[in-house]
Amino acid sequence: MTRLPQRFARLTLFAALLVACSSSTTSPTNTDTTTTTGSNATNTALPVPYRLFSDSVTITIEGTNLVLRTKDVPDHKSAYFQTSDSRYQAYNGTNPLFNINPNRIASQSMTFRIPMTPTSAATKTATPLGAIGISLNGVVFFNQYAGPNQPLTSEINSFDQANGHPQQSGVYHYHVEPLPLTAKSGSDALLGFLLDGFPVYGPKENAVTVTNAMLDTYHGHTAVTKEYPGGIYHYHITGTDPYINGAGFYGVAGTVGN
Repeated sequence: MTRLPQRFARLTLFAALLVACSSSTTSPTNTDTTTTTGSNATNTALPVPYRLFSDSVTITIEGTNLVLRTKDVPDHKSAYFQTSDSRYQAYNGTNPLFNINPNRIASQSMTFRIPMTPTSAATKTATPLGAIGISLNGVVFFNQYAGPNQPLTSEINSFDQANGHPQQSGVYHYHVEPLPLTAKSGSDALLGFLLDGFPVYGPKENAVTVTNAMLDTYHGHTAVTKEYPGGIYHYHITGTDPYINGAGFYGVAGTVGN
């Protein structure tokens, strides 16, 4: 579980939030390029790891890309749903400095185009503000910044009990470990993918808690995983900054848009 900083004072305003949150690899089995739709779990046209996505995410194959469409609405309760919504739950997490931000979750229409066979980029690129990847429940990942070169610091105190929060247009997102996913599937589980097609795993590997010192500057390494028995470069979520991704995408990034 991500340990939230305790040393920062409670914020009364969230102005900063309005800005931010404003080598070949081994391929998984089955990479049929036929465009298809249906339940992800039973869709044999999809690479096996992508069958783990919730059906809230629509996945098709277009050429060498996987196209993922999401409404970016979490499948768990949050203090950021409207209080009249059955999915609303008052904050019941462990951060005594929690301070809810003024934004509320709103349904989106987001399309990710991710390379089906990710490759290392000859020239690495920085991750942008906004969505840099997508988790298995359809919620997007953001990077380690609250704004341009602004660390999360106090903003982390606005994360709900699932470790997410929405920005000003209602885009709910995770900067850090998505607690409902690791609670459901385990701390070593596949949690999603970044735009470059490389997978994101939880904070443990082989029962060992992963630290930043065990990862490269992009916050990943190459190793065997359950979904990639031949080994693959992958990112790990850790409990300290930069949390999900470090100096940029390890691979050639795809695109995300509305």
